[in-house]
Formats: sequence, C-alpha cells, structure tokens
Amino acid sequence: MKSARTKTPRRPAPKKPSNPCVKDPVGVYCRVRPLSRPDQECCIEVIDETTVQIHPPEGYRIFRNGEYRETQYSFKEVFGALVVQKQLFDVVAKPLVEDLIRGKNGLLFTYGVTGSGKTHTMTGSPGDGGLLPRCLDMIFNSIGPFQAKRFVFKLDDKNGVDVQCEVDALLERQKRDAMPIPKTPLGKRQIDPEFADMINVQDHCKVEDVDEDNVYSVFVSYIEIYNNYIYDLLEEAPFEPIKPKWNNCNTPVRNGDFIPPQSKILREDQNHNMYVTGCTEVEVKSTEEAFEVFWRGQKKRRIANTQLNRESSRSHSVFIIKLAQAPLDADGDNVLQEKEQITLSQLSLVDLAGSERTNRTKAEGNRLREAGNINQSLMTLRTCIEVLRENQMYGTNKMVPYRDSKLTHLFKNYFDGEGKVRMIVCVNPKAEDYEESLQVMRFAEMTQEVEVARPADRPICGLTPGRRFRNQAFREELQRKLEMRGGPINEETEEQAVSELLLQNFPPLPSCELLDINDDQTLPKVIEVLEKRHKVRQMLSEEIARTVHSFKTALQEFHSSVASKENCIQAKLSEKEKTISGQKMELERLEKKIKTLEYKIHILEKTATIYEEDKRNLQQELESKSQQLQRQASDKRRMEARLQGMVTETSVKWEKECERRVAAKQLEMQNKLWVKDEKLKQLKAIVTEPKNEKPERPSRVRDREKPVQRSVSPPAAPSAPPVRLRHRRSRSAGERWVDHKPPSNVPTETVMQPQVPHAITVAAASEKALAKCDKYMLTHQELASDGEIETKLIKGDVFKTRGGGQAVQFTEIETLKQESPTGRKRRSSPSNPDQPEDAADSEWTDVETRCSVAVEMRAGSALGPGYQHHAQPKRRKP
Repeated sequence: MKSARTKTPRRPAPKKPSNPCVKDPVGVYCRVRPLSRPDQECCIEVIDETTVQIHPPEGYRIFRNGEYRETQYSFKEVFGALVVQKQLFDVVAKPLVEDLIRGKNGLLFTYGVTGSGKTHTMTGSPGDGGLLPRCLDMIFNSIGPFQAKRFVFKLDDKNGVDVQCEVDALLERQKRDAMPIPKTPLGKRQIDPEFADMINVQDHCKVEDVDEDNVYSVFVSYIEIYNNYIYDLLEEAPFEPIKPKWNNCNTPVRNGDFIPPQSKILREDQNHNMYVTGCTEVEVKSTEEAFEVFWRGQKKRRIANTQLNRESSRSHSVFIIKLAQAPLDADGDNVLQEKEQITLSQLSLVDLAGSERTNRTKAEGNRLREAGNINQSLMTLRTCIEVLRENQMYGTNKMVPYRDSKLTHLFKNYFDGEGKVRMIVCVNPKAEDYEESLQVMRFAEMTQEVEVARPADRPICGLTPGRRFRNQAFREELQRKLEMRGGPINEETEEQAVSELLLQNFPPLPSCELLDINDDQTLPKVIEVLEKRHKVRQMLSEEIARTVHSFKTALQEFHSSVASKENCIQAKLSEKEKTISGQKMELERLEKKIKTLEYKIHILEKTATIYEEDKRNLQQELESKSQQLQRQASDKRRMEARLQGMVTETSVKWEKECERRVAAKQLEMQNKLWVKDEKLKQLKAIVTEPKNEKPERPSRVRDREKPVQRSVSPPAAPSAPPVRLRHRRSRSAGERWVDHKPPSNVPTETVMQPQVPHAITVAAASEKALAKCDKYMLTHQELASDGEIETKLIKGDVFKTRGGGQAVQFTEIETLKQESPTGRKRRSSPSNPDQPEDAADSEWTDVETRCSVAVEMRAGSALGPGYQHHAQPKRRKP
C-alpha cells in the first residue's frame, strides 16, 4: 500500500553551507577553433593569453556605411587554435575534479554558436579525448585504491545517499549477478573500439593528498534538455525521436505504433538543491565503464544536419558525476554507518546547444521549433546572468527568473553558492559568424562580473587519521608471522595474536617421534616442556592482561582529559564562531553599504559629468553671446557716428534752408509794407484832394479776374524714406467704399459734406461689408480746443488675409474743421450808389481785410475753401 504523498516541509539545514564573505567570480575561458579552410576570412585574433580582438569583416563594413571598429575582450585565459586538449583540461577542469574529491560541487559548461567546437571540447575525438574522459580518468586514478565495493553506497530517490552494511551490499551484488542482462558493463569486458581511442589517456593525472581513510563510489547519469523538456538518455525503455505529429490543439498525438519518451520532473531536495526525479544513476568502477555508459547515452542524443553543421546538437546535454564518500570506522575495516558522515559531491559537465539564426540554417518544421527553444533557453540564461550581475553590483534584490527555463532551473543552486562555476566560450573565427560571435563575447564579458559564494569545507569526522594503513600493515605483519609459524590465520583475537608473537621466541619443542612402544622418556619430556610453556604462557598472558588493563586505564584517563579539553575548546570555538558570525554579518552589511555608496557615487559621477558638459556648453554659448554683443556694440557705435554725421549734415542743411526762407519772408514782408505804404500815400492823396472830382472805383470784375496770389508755403520737410506700398487690388472695375458712420456722430449741417460714390454705409464694420468693397472710411468726431467740432475721415485699403478673412490698412486722415469768422464783418456791395465821402476808403479797407482773412489750402485738396487736408504716408506693418 502506497503512502499518501504529502508536501515535504522546508528545512533550512544545508549540508554544505556556503561562505557568503568569500566570493569567486565565474571563471570564463575562451577557445578559438581553427578555420576549416586556410583561405577563409578571419574576424577574431588572439592578442595575448587573456585577450582576443574581433573586427568586422569586409562585407560588413560595406553594408554598415563604412563603420569599422575593432573590439577587444578579456578572459581569464584564452586558448588559440593550436592548444591541445591536455592544456585546456589542466587549466579549466582539473581544479573542478580536485574540488569534487574534496567534497565540493562544480559546474562546467561550453557556450557558443553552432559549429564552434563545443561538443569536440567536451567529448573529444579519436586519439584526442576531451574534458569529459579526462575528468573520469583523473577521478579513478585518484580514488582507485580506496573505492568501496558495489552497493555499499546506495542513492535514494530524493537526491540523497545511504550506506549499507557488507551483508546487504553482498545480497545486492548477488541479485545483480543473477540477472540475465547486466545493467552496467563489466570492467573485464572488451572496450568498444568506437571510443577506445578517446579514453586512452596516458597522462595518469591524479589528485594529491586524497583522504586515505575514506571510501569512495562514483555514480553517473546522463540527461538532455530538448524543447525545454528533460529526458533520461540512460533509460532502458525503447527510445525513438519525437515525430512531428501534432493536432489542432498543438499537442502531440499518440497512436499504437509510436509512444514518445516520458519527460522527467525537476524537484528540490531538503538542502534546496535541484535534481531530476526518476533519473537513472549508474555506479561505475573504472574510466572505461563510465565512458561506456556515457557513449550509450550519447547515441540517443538528438543531433541533426543543418547548413552550418553536419552534426548539430539539437538539445542541451548534461553529464552528472556524483562522488559519494564516507570515513572508515575507528578500526579502519568497515564504513562508518552514520548517514551524517556521508559526503555527496557533484560535477556537472554541460554541452549547450549552439545558438543559431534560422535565416542562415534555413531551418523548417522540427528544426525551426528546436532552434526557437534553444535560443529561448539561452536567452533565459543570459537574463539570469544579467539580473545576478545587477543585484551584486548595485545591491538590488530583483528576482532571478530561474524557472523560465529548465536549463537555468536545474543549475540554480550553483549560482546561489553551492559550487564553483566555469564556462568555456567556443568561437569560430570565420567572417560569416561575426555577428553571432559578437553577441557571445558580450555575454561572456558580462558573465565574468557575476560572483558566486565559495562553499565551505566539509567538517572533519574526528577519527584518528591514517587508521586504514596502520590496520592494514598490522594485519599483513600478523599474517606473515602466522604463515611463518604455519598456524591458523583466522578466528583469533588480537590478544592471542600478540601472545603468539611473544611465544615464538621460546625454544622449539623436543622431538615427539615414538619409535618404540616401550619408550617412556619422550612423552614425559614433552609433557614437562609443555607444562613449562603453559606456565610461561599463563604468566605472559597475565602480565599482558595487566599491561592492557593499565593501558586502558591510562587511555580512559587521557580520554576524559581530552574530552574535558575538547568541551572547553568547543565552548571557546562556539564563542569564536558567534563572534565570527557577527563580524560576517557586519561585513555583509558593510559590503552592501559599499555597493550602495558605489552605485550612488557612480550616479553622482554621471550627474557631475552631465553638469560639466552643460557648464562647458553654457560657457561656449556665453562666449559666443559676448562676442555677438561686442559686435553689436561696435555696430551701434558705428551707426551712432553715422547718424551723428547725418544729423549734423541735416542740421546745417536746414539752417541754410531756414535762413533762405527767413530772407524770402523778409523780402515778402518788405514788399507788402511797400504796397501798404503806396496805398496809404494814395489814400492820403485822395483825402487831401478836392472832393468835386470823384475817383473812379476800380472794377470788381477786374479784381475778380486777377488771380489771387497765394502765400508762398515753405517746402516740405525731409521725411523718412518712402515705404514700399502693398499691392492693391485692380481698380479697373471701380472702387467701392465702406462708409462707417457710428450712431454717435452729430450732423454738422454745413454746405459742404463728404460725398463718397458707390459707398455702403454701415453703423458697425462687418466682414460681409468689407468683402464687397476695396476702400474703407471711418467718420470720427471730437471737440477741438476752440470749442468747434472737428471731423476726421480715416481712410484705408481692404486686403484679404491668408486665413480667408479681411484686414484694413489705414493710409490717410482728412480733417474737416468748421471755423467762425474773425471780429470784422464782411461788407456786401452798397445798394445805394450814392455813398459818403469815405465809402471808398471803407470799401478798400474791406477788401484788404478780406484778403488778409483768406483761408489757406494745401495741395491735393479738392473739397473747397474752409477745409484743411492733411495727408499721411502709408505705413508698413511691423
């Protein structure tokens, strides 16, 4: 009966806690594969041991408007095209194997575009094994003499390991041997010639200082992540590639002939480590056996032929090596049966599928869907790295999207501080892969900035070191001595063995051959010697027992003293650990504060840079404005000097004109005075002459026929330069006026009234009236200073605006002013012909008065006497 499945509560008790105070950056290495043909164009060059330079190819420069920029990228180490697999292994993978044997986890993955040599770097080729077979060879060379028997360690289904006693392990081995088809290849079987050259490594590389008091067992598993699903490559079920048969719901269709393999599920164990449930994990005892298991799964891995790679990996493959180790007991014979003392470390070797562009691979159907899933998982990996980098650099706490892809979710615990992470960036230097290689380089440069917490060392078991070899040496020596004596070598206690070693120095027994039945001397001698030997043996045994008892007592006393000292040391250690934990917390707080301050400093530096740039721009603008102001000031001074000259010249000119006019006026006045003097003389002569003769009055008709001499008006003052008049409408059709007379106007009742033909009289201006006319006249009345009404006729032209409306531009003003005559009355002609004597004088005086009261008219007026016409030039709109 199966028990009900319940959710396992989280227990935050990690088996291998990480040390947050010490962090190591992700180790990123670059490997440049050789060109396929020597005539290919190369876009990547190795500068030195840590730097590569990438430059655009010739065609790229043409399509990018001649842009040409060489970019250099730095790595922990760069391996050129001539570097062999051994050198790459010693630098990159060997430290991970050493950490694996010392109980620490490790992750190594290859990254790059399709066809860049990732699978070759990981697996190798015949005669030149890659990183994976070399790691296996180093592991078994190091732990070979200390391997446990099969099934002593047994992996459970929760990513844990149990240890079994020898009896249970023996039963498991017998059950396995009884099976008709062995699950794993035997060590004595002949190696498959297909991969025999790959694992024929002659380096004999091994880890130094392996703990000799531990026993080890190696377990391997092989999975692939295909279309974001996890599949077990070591599963013994019939395996066929998924056929592209889909229904309308975009789900795979099952039929009787085809059943797709079941995908696996990711789970989290009690230590928060991710693992694949139900994955086949095989215990191996040699390099050949382990690689044969790998090769069996490699044949099931999905590969396809594309235009860029004949054997392109269509999935991410993960080969997991688990190393279980546990200490021996105090005697050095059997494995310590305590689960807390078991250490399970893991090394994951990941061969990522290459990123590719479908426009280059010409992928269709299944290949297109596979390429989309590959690129999506790699993009998720890039996003996780970016978020980790941002959280570490700026002290933020953004959630890392591990769950967006099975690839990142599987290796979440590595980036959280459960092991060392290393990446090999494989690049193809050919020019066709320039853009993809550029993206790979940028991702690798960003990955180097991510730091992973260094895992803590495993605790010491506390047993005496070197117990395995001491016990083994004691047994070998005891067996040798017993073989020399010819005695039994089994079923003897340790005290008896020691006694035998002491008794072997006694004289040999006398001859016990009885040749005669009546021999009575031999047996008594033998009995006597045996009794003596028995007594000596008893004495020695008692002495040894006393010595053992005293030694045990001394050991117990020593143990008690050591225990008391150990308790004291433990108390001190706990205090120190508390102090260290407090200091670690303080260091973490200070590190976060430092990161925050560094981020603020970075922001302030950017702000200061922006402000400095603005300051420089403002200074340049200020300098340009100052220069402009100086130029304007100099122009102003020149203009002032010019205008001053013009003013001086005009003043001199007007002074001369005024002098000329004054002289002309004086001459005119003198002429008038002379005329008056002549008239007075004539009048005097008339007065003094006798009255009988009346002088003939001059004819008024003749006076009227004489042209009235108009006063000489001064010339017009120099005005401003003429303004260019706007274009008026054509007057061929005749002009129409808008006569705008407000209702408040007062009728003047004068004889002369302004008369405008073809006019539209309105009380208020409207757009409709303006649209029908070409001219506009506004009648405006105001009270003059002498109390008379002054009427102004304001005239203007009507124009059409760009917006479709009407606009009026005023051009001139006519002033109509009504004046009263002076105090002298105008006399009409006498009705009576008989006049008094002074009639001629009165009439003459009246004419003179009338001449002096004549109204002055200016040129351009056609309205008759009594009105003034003041014309103003048109003004241009500003």
